[in-house]
Amino acid sequence: MIAALTGLGLSTAAGLNAYIPLLVVGVLANFTDTVRLPDGYSWLSNWGVLAVLAVLLLAETVVDKVPALDSINDTIQTVVRPASGGVVFSATSAAAELDNSTWMSEHPWAGWALGIVLALAVHVVKAVARPVINAGTAGVGAPVVSTVEDAGSLGMSLLAVLAPALVIVALLVLVLLAWWLIRKVLRFRARRRAARGHTLG
Repeated sequence: MIAALTGLGLSTAAGLNAYIPLLVVGVLANFTDTVRLPDGYSWLSNWGVLAVLAVLLLAETVVDKVPALDSINDTIQTVVRPASGGVVFSATSAAAELDNSTWMSEHPWAGWALGIVLALAVHVVKAVARPVINAGTAGVGAPVVSTVEDAGSLGMSLLAVLAPALVIVALLVLVLLAWWLIRKVLRFRARRRAARGHTLG
């Protein structure tokens, strides 16, 4: 159960930023006993891999804060973020096998599938909301929202590893926030359609 909550939290974080949860898992695996990576996932703690992830994180951190470029980045990340979610979820699920989790050992695909789906869901909400935020704030909101997303990804990653029981609360908050954002996006698009119809009329 704890491994599942950790996986859920890390996959959610991956939906916001693909590289932060991977870095958190890798660094903590090197310096603490809170993360135990099975042999098949030991590459996550390799310093060469972590260096590459750090460079990619730096690049995305810059690009994601620039209006228009952030949407291009979101298009590219449609593949990367779900893949990252699958990796971090399956890594924690595989770690649960070390605790004699029979179900996880019999269904190794479950971690990948859940991680991919959850990260993709979060990514879609983020990608759909960002252009609306940019349009509504004349681009000023892009760096602010991006910073909040990065902080949220880091916070969720640390929470997932250090206090997985609180992941449920964090996920509920995120669901409510996603619902609110989706309503805002739908209303914004409805107003734009109405304005266009009025102009054409």
